Amino acid sequence: MYPYLKALHIIFVVTWFAGLFYMPRLFIYATEAAEKPEAERKILREQLALMSKRLWYGITWPSAILTLILGLVVLYNGGWYLLVFADAGRWLLLKLGFVLLLYIYHFSLQYIFSQEMRGEFRYSSQQLRMWNEVATVMLIAIVMLVVVKESISFVWGIVGLIAFILLLLAAISIYKKLRKK
Repeated sequence: MYPYLKALHIIFVVTWFAGLFYMPRLFIYATEAAEKPEAERKILREQLALMSKRLWYGITWPSAILTLILGLVVLYNGGWYLLVFADAGRWLLLKLGFVLLLYIYHFSLQYIFSQEMRGEFRYSSQQLRMWNEVATVMLIAIVMLVVVKESISFVWGIVGLIAFILLLLAAISIYKKLRKK
């Protein structure tokens, strides 16, 4: 039974990340719709609001909840909870820390979603593009910790993550300059 629970957990992690990756894109499109003529802006924002609601409540939230429930079941049934505070479980403790940060990110998207559903667009498309990459950073950190566990040093892991973040920021900056041309 344990392998099936673990497989379901991974499946819902994937669908949750799909929502976390796509929601900010919808926020960006809704924000950029402000540059369109009034009639076009109204149609775009109505369609994007409908898409956002369906994605958020139909996929992202259910996946986040099922990821949490199945994650706790896997943690318990696999005996992983015994490892969390042991020396050999430092990777797991760090992973759980990143998962907590991912749920905080999820709630930040809920906040932005609620604002946009009220017609409040407080962030620029550039800010939203940068915020969109938070899920990518969390995904990389979590997967690296799960796969390599103790094989990677903490210092090199942090250096690699910071280098990746700087690379993402540079790519976003370059993309902004290319869009302006």
